[in-house]
Amino acid sequence: MISLKPGIAKFLAVLAGLIASHSTVYSQSIFSGKEALFTTPRQYIATFSHTAPVVDGKIDDAVWQSAAWTDKFIDIEGESKSLPAWDTRAKMLWTAEGLYIAAELLEPHVWGYLKNHDDIVFYDNDFEVFIDPDNDTHRYYELEINAVNTIFDLFMPKPYRNSGGAMFTYNTPGMKTAVSVQGTVNNPSDTDKGWTVEMFIPFLAVTMGNVAKVPADGEFWRINFSRVEWDVEVKGGKYVKLKDANGRNLPEHNWVWSPQGVINMHYPERWGYLFFSKPDAGKPLAEYKIPYSEEQKKHLWLVYYRQKEHFQKNRTYARDLKELGITATDIKIDGKDNKLSMEATSRQFMVYITGGQVTYTVNDEGLVQAIRLPGKR
Repeated sequence: MISLKPGIAKFLAVLAGLIASHSTVYSQSIFSGKEALFTTPRQYIATFSHTAPVVDGKIDDAVWQSAAWTDKFIDIEGESKSLPAWDTRAKMLWTAEGLYIAAELLEPHVWGYLKNHDDIVFYDNDFEVFIDPDNDTHRYYELEINAVNTIFDLFMPKPYRNSGGAMFTYNTPGMKTAVSVQGTVNNPSDTDKGWTVEMFIPFLAVTMGNVAKVPADGEFWRINFSRVEWDVEVKGGKYVKLKDANGRNLPEHNWVWSPQGVINMHYPERWGYLFFSKPDAGKPLAEYKIPYSEEQKKHLWLVYYRQKEHFQKNRTYARDLKELGITATDIKIDGKDNKLSMEATSRQFMVYITGGQVTYTVNDEGLVQAIRLPGKR
């Protein structure tokens, strides 16, 4: 064993501290300026139930009592914004046939005037569900419901930011919904408690193909909930949206379960994680956790966001990561080695991160895919 002189040992200790400090600062600053887009999404564990609740909007079935409530909804941009005026929360469970969702929306004046299927329901106060079953940010579903149980449902081949066009003709097959108002709807003369929603979404309705993909224990979806709330006043016995000095409606409030970090619900990579749990699997709840691959993908999204900003400014994509200010391509995530790389032309790009058996990619349309290496399972 080599014995170091006290002065040398002290110097080396200080140097090691500086290196460790620099590494920490670097790891914390990778997402500098975009921290709101890289917070950890919320998670929920839905338990399998052999008994399905009755979909009547009242959410007082015995089976619902064992399902945990989500955290209360917050502003879409995150915790830095003001808390919502009224509480919102949801809970979930699942059967072999599909997913059940219950939600509670408190507010003293419950109203809803849109009554036709596929009316633009968020022009009323509403409750919204966003589901991406395969976590690739494409081929996802949006379901909206107002206080008079009017449904607006649609399918998105890809997000609007990637020139995705909503398919309004999609009507969620087999879906059941119900609303119960704790008070009276569209009656400004009294004070209500709020309204509750119940939804059943068959697995077949959110499966690509003709055979329902039923989740296995431990599998997850990306999901988020949004509540749109308008500021209103009473005129002529009706609720009327408040307007600004130019006669335009004041912006709506967007309250969500898992914060997006941006005023846009169509960032599926920012949605929460819904884990499917079966009690007979014998797993403790702690084992249902966000996989390591989701930490890897954060680096793909950082490149994606910077490429989109670069294109908006220069009308061309960067050909090299260095042009985007990304010089470190050998990345340690939870102590494991990863390699970040990119292929790009002026109009397209593909970003890769490899660390272990699988390479994950994201392209210029925001599509996330996994490439399993040859000979790996």
